[in-house]
Amino acid sequence: MHRRHTTLREKGRRQAIRGPAYMFNEKGTSLTAEEERFLDSAEYGNIPVVRKMLEESKTLNFNCVDYMGQNALQLAVGNEHLEVTELLLKKENLARVGDALLLAISKGYVRIVEAILNHPAFAQGQRLTLSPLEQELRDDDFYAYDEDGTRFSHDITPIILAAHCQEYEIVHILLLKGARIERPHDYFCKCNECIEKQRKDSFSHSRSRMNAYKGLASAAYLSLSSEDPVLTALELSNELARLANIETEFKNDYRKLSMQCKDFVVGVLDLCRDTEEVEAILNGDVNIHLYSEHHRPSLSRIKLAIKYEVKKFVAHPNCQQQLLTMWYENLSGLRQQSIAVKFLAVFGVSIGLPFLAIAYWIAPCSKLGRTLRSPFMKFVAHAVSFTIFLGLLVVNASDRFEGVKNLPNETITDHPKQIFRVKTTQFSWTELLIMKWVLARNKWLPSDPQIISEGLYAIAVVLSFSRIAYILPANESFGPLQISLGRTVKDIFKFMVIFIMVFLAFMIGMFNLYSYYLGAKYNPAFTTVEESFKTLFWSIFGLSEVISVVLKYDHKFIENIGYVLYGVYNVTMVVVLLNMLIAMINNSYQEIEEDADVEWKFARAKLWLSYFDEGRTLPAPFNLVPSPKSFYYLILRIKMCLIKLCKSKAKNCENDVEMGMLNSKQRKIMKRLIKRYVLKAQVDRENDEVNEGKWIFVTHTWNERELKEIKQDISSLRYELLEEKSQATGELAKLIQQLSDKFGKTLNKDI
Repeated sequence: MHRRHTTLREKGRRQAIRGPAYMFNEKGTSLTAEEERFLDSAEYGNIPVVRKMLEESKTLNFNCVDYMGQNALQLAVGNEHLEVTELLLKKENLARVGDALLLAISKGYVRIVEAILNHPAFAQGQRLTLSPLEQELRDDDFYAYDEDGTRFSHDITPIILAAHCQEYEIVHILLLKGARIERPHDYFCKCNECIEKQRKDSFSHSRSRMNAYKGLASAAYLSLSSEDPVLTALELSNELARLANIETEFKNDYRKLSMQCKDFVVGVLDLCRDTEEVEAILNGDVNIHLYSEHHRPSLSRIKLAIKYEVKKFVAHPNCQQQLLTMWYENLSGLRQQSIAVKFLAVFGVSIGLPFLAIAYWIAPCSKLGRTLRSPFMKFVAHAVSFTIFLGLLVVNASDRFEGVKNLPNETITDHPKQIFRVKTTQFSWTELLIMKWVLARNKWLPSDPQIISEGLYAIAVVLSFSRIAYILPANESFGPLQISLGRTVKDIFKFMVIFIMVFLAFMIGMFNLYSYYLGAKYNPAFTTVEESFKTLFWSIFGLSEVISVVLKYDHKFIENIGYVLYGVYNVTMVVVLLNMLIAMINNSYQEIEEDADVEWKFARAKLWLSYFDEGRTLPAPFNLVPSPKSFYYLILRIKMCLIKLCKSKAKNCENDVEMGMLNSKQRKIMKRLIKRYVLKAQVDRENDEVNEGKWIFVTHTWNERELKEIKQDISSLRYELLEEKSQATGELAKLIQQLSDKFGKTLNKDI
């Protein structure tokens, strides 16, 4: 009796809570007492009652829904009642199986997911490849299509949801069942399907693309769906970064997903334990340069990472260790030497560079030739050659350090008649014309080729010295400064857009104001476009005077307008825009400084890779003369082409066997790394759940799921015991009734 009152009180409380929710249902729900009891039993895991009602009741609608539009299957799955779920799945024509699967995936109930996937509806696997929106055309109740029937978007498939939730085990199960995430079409795709979706609902189309990319970029899907997850993640990160610039409304989301792919690649690289595993990641296919003469790794993944600017991957210690080993190839002893010893080696190369070049030209395959082919020696040789070139530029101008004393129409020091002292024969007409042209420099046209060549030569000298920045990343101290300088130049180009707009506005305005006063001002400022440009430009640096706006005439209105415009210009340019530029430069420098080590190692890796490729051993000008090695390589290449034409079939068969063996080795290594990554991800997830501090006991920390399972087991045991008790009570009552009947008959006979 007491239990009955408790049950009624619980139902009354539940109905009181449900009451206001009916306002959100247009149709409302009218449940019978039997259906109410059935839903309560499914929600609380009352296995005996659910089993009894499913087996004995003829009027029960097991697809009935509660006030929230959830049927018994969804309630059982949501509360992780595996036994009740299995009982319901045995019924035919069960509705909303797809919703139950999505709910189980979102909560991470692996055993319930396996039980639902064993349902006959998933026998052929077609249900897993279609979204709820696509399955709506089947005209069944596999998913709920009313507004409050499902908590997931209609474009979410089970595999996408599992990937979003980072459920590795569920993703693996779905992949084995044949589920895949289809990559969205290109943003500019003009196929009929994309055009129709864009026309029907552009927002839903964009959200469906975003949900698909979230699934593709998840670590669970990347690690379990691809044979080469590193390559897939690198390419996907670049695609997402490109979409961030195209779909600006979702820029932050795409950038976050791109960074997620990059972090996945770095995480896999971090789990390498030996050189073989590092090479498998950095080189991609271990057989990519199988027939290379020098057997130098291809580093295809590093080149791809540099192209896509995956800086943390390139700057990772494992990657840098491999690059450093290749940098000192054939110079292993020099790597451990002090800076002084390395400096002496560089100095020795500087002194003996011509002799080393000749020796390499004669014997490129000798020990000395192999040493010169190492990336470090190639870098030193090119740096020394470039330094000598800069020195020659300085020497070329050394005779004019103290200035040139001849007049503009003279090219020979002291007097132009000195040219006749070196001439013993009669001058020809051509020589006389050349002499007249040379000696009369002040008569040259502004577009004279000699004048233009001198101007271009001056620019070339500046650019030649600025090219020193190319080798600065090799040094840890100067590398970050060079990177900051490059970022500053980019900021200046961005700033120039606003600067030019403001500058042109004031330049044209001031010119229009003073163009009619040429000769009527104390200086020619603003009277022409050229003078207006000069005055405004140099006023930024404080080299213009206020008198530039003063007139000789008594036109005070024009003068006052000039004062105001000139003052506003100086405030805008000097106070606002220049300080904005300084703030932008400071912000860029801070960004570089905060991550200076990664930025420097990334820039250094780009410099190193330029010397890893075969060739370019000798610097200029020694590389102008073809070496015997060049002719040897040419002949060898022709020979290989002929052999390939004659024996292509046989060689292809042998190559296929060898390539297959190496590909198998590559897959084995990658599988080992991915297994470590998945295990680490699961351990980290468990640690995160433990560290949340949900429940802490004396020596054991229980997470919420374990407590919930224990609670459900206790609840199921309680209902089973109550069922057994009720059955035993019924049998005892029958036995007492039988005994009382027999006892009554016996008394009647005695009477």
